[in-house]
Amino acid sequence: MPDLASIGSFLADPLSDPLVRRAAIEVALIGIVGGALGCWIVHYGLPYAAESVAHCMLPGLVLASLAGLPLILGGAAGLLAGVAAIALATRAPGIGRETAIAVAVTTLFGVGALLALSPETPPNLQGILFGDVLAVSGEDLAIAAGLVAVTIAGLVLLHPRLLAVGFDAHGARAIGVRASAVEAALLVLLAAAVLVAVQGLGNLLAVASLVGPAAVARMLTHRMAPMMALATALAIASGVIGLYASFHFELAAGASIAGATVLICVAALAASPLLTKPEQRPSPVPNIAPS
Repeated sequence: MPDLASIGSFLADPLSDPLVRRAAIEVALIGIVGGALGCWIVHYGLPYAAESVAHCMLPGLVLASLAGLPLILGGAAGLLAGVAAIALATRAPGIGRETAIAVAVTTLFGVGALLALSPETPPNLQGILFGDVLAVSGEDLAIAAGLVAVTIAGLVLLHPRLLAVGFDAHGARAIGVRASAVEAALLVLLAAAVLVAVQGLGNLLAVASLVGPAAVARMLTHRMAPMMALATALAIASGVIGLYASFHFELAAGASIAGATVLICVAALAASPLLTKPEQRPSPVPNIAPS
């Protein structure tokens, strides 16, 4: 059996590295925004939208990397391009909304992939796709903290409307709350959250922090406040576990965090019948009626 000294060394050694300390703060910020917002993303049935938003960012991220600009600026530009492309595609006659989104997103992702094949592309492209949480700077943390604060403040202000639309869309319309406006505001907050997550987890893995912990929390509780608290705790735990796995086993940090999230999801799925009574299990996600 390992002694207390070896256990203490196992836990303390990663935190002695300033890179890991900054990474721990970054994953905590990602966990806070991912857990709180992810529950609404899952409840409103928007995981595909979250994936789409992340993929739309790739051209902007690559261009920012080529120009030596902060990735968050490129990500924001990519988001604007993605919103414009989706808006134009949805106006095409005879094409459904989901099909239009798929066409726009895959086109932008393909453009990003072509840009990434440029000879001038810097060697850190892998960090754009899969994240490099150990490379975050103090400025990155400050920007992430600001985006997290804005997102949480937005969730607090929108909370009554999110509840009204999410649980009784027809009743919300009767009291003057428009479902389309609430969903649009939720997508804006989603874009801010993805900008936070992409700095640490990359373009391809950012959505894991939004969907995975919230999906697990939904399996274990049916009330929104405990669900958000549990999802936040699980998201932070996944980040910390992934960092320790990356440090001790020399694995990619972003992939380790995503892998920890998947393992927690699988464990929760296996344990949920034992932890919840049948009458306490959450009902399926309700369909949100259009405004």
